[in-house]
Amino acid sequence: MSFHSRSASIASERSTAASDYIPRTLEDVRENAAREVAMRATAHRRTVDGVRMGVLVVMAKADEVDFLARVADRIREEHLLKNEFVFAVATSGTPIRPNKTNTLMICGSPEHYVQRAVLLASSKLIGRVMGTTNEGHMWLASVKRITSSGPTSPSTDEAALWDVLVKSSRQPIDPLNRPPGCLSAATRLALAQSKLERLTPQMALNELRTPSGFRGVQAPTFLVDIRSLSERERSHGAGIHGSLTVERNQLEWLFDPQSEERLAIADRYDLRVILFDEDGRASSLAAVALQEIGLLNATDIVGGFRAWIEADLPGDITGMEDEDDLHSEPSVIQILG
Repeated sequence: MSFHSRSASIASERSTAASDYIPRTLEDVRENAAREVAMRATAHRRTVDGVRMGVLVVMAKADEVDFLARVADRIREEHLLKNEFVFAVATSGTPIRPNKTNTLMICGSPEHYVQRAVLLASSKLIGRVMGTTNEGHMWLASVKRITSSGPTSPSTDEAALWDVLVKSSRQPIDPLNRPPGCLSAATRLALAQSKLERLTPQMALNELRTPSGFRGVQAPTFLVDIRSLSERERSHGAGIHGSLTVERNQLEWLFDPQSEERLAIADRYDLRVILFDEDGRASSLAAVALQEIGLLNATDIVGGFRAWIEADLPGDITGMEDEDDLHSEPSVIQILG
């Protein structure tokens, strides 16, 4: 072949190659980078109870939220139809985002692995999570300063994320295999109620309106509302006028005659304390707690406040029906609930 022929052939090949060349776009670069990070995360995976998992920490990026979402998509492409999985990828280094935080992404399938990991990670990173987006199969969080790993050992944050993934993937134990000596919530409630002489709403109302010592317990009687603030708010502040509102976590301290925090009225062990909550469950456990510190006359109302309302009983228990009752000391403390 002559020199001119070879030159023409080379020129033709170059022309063909140039015509076939498709320039890479910024989108292509981002997609390839996301795929590479996803491959790195899966390359160092572990398998726990049949669930594949991996943790990877990469350098911070300006568009890291979108980038980590892409990484999650690539991980799902790799594992979704093959295995159960849960992965965590985080950014580290000097934050580039305007809010000066790094980003943590957790993705997985089925979604309950992600949701378990979210709860565990939130506890591990308490005080550092500044914002989150939860899409079920993927969770993105803005986190204050995620530390990167050294050349020979993982960082504290990376070790914590591994711990989160391992614990979130553990198969739940059989709920019937209760540890020896332990009781279910329903059993504890039934045992508590078996120790009480519980009152229906009407019985409680009758006892409260009866003068002290006339019949029943011959001791000062108090109606105590232990509903939580949120329960009272759901009832739009409705309650039973004349009852004493006490937070459940303060109950024993306020009614123990030997407590330095006791109420002025709690100066004797034979007090008749009638508790009510929203539905008559927590009040039973609380009444037994009072009995255990010596207030043996403590009890509660069957069905709680709901049952009181359903029975169409008055919201004010201090009203006197007979003129003779006006000469008797009312049996309930005059404090608005």
